Amino acid sequence: MILTKDNLKLGLILGLFGPIIGLVVVYFFKFSSFPFIEFLDNFIHENRLITSIGSLSLLANAILFTIYVNTHRDNTAKGIFIITLIYGIGILVLKIFN
Repeated sequence: MILTKDNLKLGLILGLFGPIIGLVVVYFFKFSSFPFIEFLDNFIHENRLITSIGSLSLLANAILFTIYVNTHRDNTAKGIFIITLIYGIGILVLKIFN
């Protein structure tokens, strides 16, 4: 199975999609009464939501990272960590310049 490999590229790909899936999960559990486009617009333009929803979205990567570190697939975990840092910096920049 592809998810059992220890590969930096796999970690980068998982790291890219983890927060997106986390964002969708947050939307369905907390904001499903709003249209998805309106939810994204509020997420991008409200500082309070950037921090809380951004953190919850990155939690998906934290879970993935923990799974791959505990199973000694360090190259995949390294890729997840790199992308998590990029997302975190992006959220911080978005919050600062908003």
